[in-house]
Amino acid sequence: MILSTYIDHIVFRVKALDRTERFYNALLGEPERAEHMLIYTVGDTRLFFTTAADQADLYDKENIGLNHVAFGIRTLAELQAIETQLNSAGIAHSGIRIDRYGLKEYIWLDDPDGIRIEFYLRAE
Repeated sequence: MILSTYIDHIVFRVKALDRTERFYNALLGEPERAEHMLIYTVGDTRLFFTTAADQADLYDKENIGLNHVAFGIRTLAELQAIETQLNSAGIAHSGIRIDRYGLKEYIWLDDPDGIRIEFYLRAE
């Protein structure tokens, strides 16, 4: 078994970096920038966004591949603050819901390319 203590990075291919940056800045703040790339840091994990070479197909979370990314939240107050932040930024989202499997609170939303993002309460 390979033991790792964290996910180092996740790479996303997107249609347009400018609209991706506007969306994720509202969620995660200002990114680092490299040539043709945005880099956001969440905990110990880096999220890289680059422009897709082939933009013919639209992303579909129900196909093979990534279904969604869930950011861990430690308290209900933090989740409520995220809901307020999303509302202030005019970003459509699910509102706070209860996960039917884990019975935990969460919020989901889709980024401009349709990639599902969650903020999931995992209290310590």
